[in-house]
Amino acid sequence: MKRIVVGLFLLAIAAPGLATEKLGIGDAIRVTVFQQPELTTETRISERGTITMPLLGEVKVTGLTPAEAGASIGEGLERGKYLKKPQVAVALTTLRSQQVSVLGHVARPGRYALDDTSAHLADVLAAAGGISPTGSDTVTVLRTGKEHKVDVLAKPFKLQAGDTINVERAPVFYIYGEVTRSGYYRVEPNMTVMQAIAAGGGITPRGSERRLKLRRAEVNGKFVEKSPKLTDTVKADDVIFVRESLF
Repeated sequence: MKRIVVGLFLLAIAAPGLATEKLGIGDAIRVTVFQQPELTTETRISERGTITMPLLGEVKVTGLTPAEAGASIGEGLERGKYLKKPQVAVALTTLRSQQVSVLGHVARPGRYALDDTSAHLADVLAAAGGISPTGSDTVTVLRTGKEHKVDVLAKPFKLQAGDTINVERAPVFYIYGEVTRSGYYRVEPNMTVMQAIAAGGGITPRGSERRLKLRRAEVNGKFVEKSPKLTDTVKADDVIFVRESLF
């Protein structure tokens, strides 16, 4: 095959913000060889971590930056005596390998890609449609077999490829009887019985704040029932019943 002199150096480029990302399985890339349009290749990195290049066949690129992949491809073309000092450009067009999984109480569970603008927990949760009304603000991030409890309202938490985010159900209490809206509601920090009643829309004209019952599960699994004060703190799974006034 005819040898072609095309330059003195190797070049690799990538989409803005992705030039330093390591290439991984599933990423889509474009390989361009200067003045050799027949060698232009747009492909996705296979499960073996390779791409198929004209003249070279399979080339392993996982674990390399676009610059390093371009250098490797260029060296292969020169080593095979196809080109002399080829100028190779590698562009990362779609980042698929740097992904995290989002499970649980979010609007759109699934897998989401990370990049320079979406590497934090809050960004990924927003991409997943946000935490649902039944979801907790404290989520579990599973990373290499270890669990991390993260408060999404606290300081930013940076994610890594392969993380699994599980948004668990928020702690709730139940309220029934003479309230406007019976049902279950989130337990907010330091929530009182008075605030719990307000969450249920308040007591109806037939009800009495002096005739409250609170049912709570103890550590041993048994339930206890008491008449709470309005200033008592509400706990997860408490059941509050507002009874009718005697008069």
